[in-house]
Amino acid sequence: MTVGRLLLGLASVAVFVGGCATAPPKPSVAPNPEAVADAPAVVKDSAPAAPPPGLAMLPDPVVRNDPKSRRGNNPYVVFGKHYQVMDTAAGYDQVGGASWYGTKFHGRTTSSGEPYDMYELTAAHRSLPIPTYVRVTNLQNGRSSIVRVNDRGPFHPNRIIDLSFAAAVKLGFERTGTARVRVESLAATSAVDGDRATNSARFFVDTGIYANARSARGVRDEITALTARNAFVVRLEDTFAVRIGPLSTFEAAERLQSLLVFADRPRPVILTDRESPAGYRGNSPVARSSQATP
Repeated sequence: MTVGRLLLGLASVAVFVGGCATAPPKPSVAPNPEAVADAPAVVKDSAPAAPPPGLAMLPDPVVRNDPKSRRGNNPYVVFGKHYQVMDTAAGYDQVGGASWYGTKFHGRTTSSGEPYDMYELTAAHRSLPIPTYVRVTNLQNGRSSIVRVNDRGPFHPNRIIDLSFAAAVKLGFERTGTARVRVESLAATSAVDGDRATNSARFFVDTGIYANARSARGVRDEITALTARNAFVVRLEDTFAVRIGPLSTFEAAERLQSLLVFADRPRPVILTDRESPAGYRGNSPVARSSQATP
């Protein structure tokens, strides 16, 4: 179902082609008539046998102006073809084919040096800088998702992007394997986005809005037990929110956000301590964990 991806090492380039599940041909060697060897096993890519629930509801990653990765942004060669990485992703907008990659590459090193996680919203692209945030829209059903480009590929002439399995689920083509999509580059546009990129702020995760304090307190207790994190209730005008934090890094907030989605909690939202939601009354929570309640 899937297509090729490139994993860049420090001294060599290793190429994996998931679409045909074979490696580049090796020089022929004269056969030894006394040795009988079985044909090498071909490991095909596939979907996970039991994917976690909630992948279709994964929150989009927050677009950040991240610095270029130290790996994966140099010119490279695959199957004799030279590829040049773009200086900037600004203005990139292209329509073409998309595919996805899954279990065969799960845990392997991507071009950026990060391990590939098929349950995160990431992608491979031949020439966009790493990392780049793009919005991918499935032109057949209108569903879209933001993904972070952290890998190279696909090396198939009819495809422009290779998505993680989770992104394919969000876009609704994990069963068909391919889709016609639009890919648009994105950039952070606010000071808050800058905070997220530089980790200059503390982070919180809001888990939902509730009509009364009693409901919020019940959710707070459930969230505290689920995450082993400090949760508290804040008053927002005439409603109440359950908030977790503070967290020292945006990455920690994203991991917590994903945990809550997998636990079927209402879609969680990441906030910084510089954000001031309407109606938020100061910096003191109404109720902190198991202490005084409103």
